[in-house]
Amino acid sequence: MKPMISRTEVEAAWGLIRPHVRRTPVIELVAGSLGVTEPLALKLESLQVSGTFKGRGAFHKLLASKVPAAGIIAASGGNHGAAAAYAARALGHKAEIFVPTIASPAKVARLRSYGAIVHQIGAVYAEARAASEARAAETGALMVPAYEDEVVFAGAGSVALEFAEQAEFDTLLIAVGGGGLIAGCAAAIGASKKIVAVETEGTPTLHEALKAGKPVDVAISGIAADALGASRIGTPNFEVARRLVRCSVLVTDEVVRETQRALWDELRIVAEPAGATGLAALRAGAYRPAPGERVATLICGANTDPGSVA
Repeated sequence: MKPMISRTEVEAAWGLIRPHVRRTPVIELVAGSLGVTEPLALKLESLQVSGTFKGRGAFHKLLASKVPAAGIIAASGGNHGAAAAYAARALGHKAEIFVPTIASPAKVARLRSYGAIVHQIGAVYAEARAASEARAAETGALMVPAYEDEVVFAGAGSVALEFAEQAEFDTLLIAVGGGGLIAGCAAAIGASKKIVAVETEGTPTLHEALKAGKPVDVAISGIAADALGASRIGTPNFEVARRLVRCSVLVTDEVVRETQRALWDELRIVAEPAGATGLAALRAGAYRPAPGERVATLICGANTDPGSVA
């Protein structure tokens, strides 16, 4: 079996992408803030290029690859596509992005604003992905996978290295879709920090895989389906997660929505549902810190209509 990605690969990715991505800010809150019992650090990756952490992985894939004249193709619930389109435009490449019909209008509009050709195909991500792969085979364009690619998730993991420089924490809660972010972060800091996976009840991809001991297909639904809606965890992602992720918890759509509103009401931060999912686990008690445990989470995306959370 191929060796699992490690901190070394994540550090190398960070060095390559650093000129192209933002060092996003961290807010440190006292115990009791946002309904969390212990002191809390929030990293606002929602302020990253293209609006989510996905910019890190997209830039790494394009910078580490030979991009053909046909450009790049990606399938996405919206966020990865926006990141791939942004990176392609910045580096002078063509981009075609395939998204399912459930992708939010805000995300589709952002894709088009970056100059990408956008195809809305299929009810769920898996159908958009199949269409994108067929198109890549036809054109010869470079596929930029949303998560099941170690080059992509090594770039994503750079956020954990950056966060650990900015704040002291014992435990990092991470929202999970296809598993790219949590795999990259676990590879980066999982040997020294407790990594907790958080998913909605409608998108329990990693949760079910950990129960089964292998990736399995999962029916996807609910508030975060456009961003956390991979129906099966990526295989290399799962291999990292099952070794380095300490536990996996689920939250309801209702508590995610309440968390979005709390972020707006208390901090004037706009977060999409997936971006608020890690914090939702703390607010709902799905993960309960021990006394004195220093907890942290990522506000990992902001691609939503601001009016939906105000």
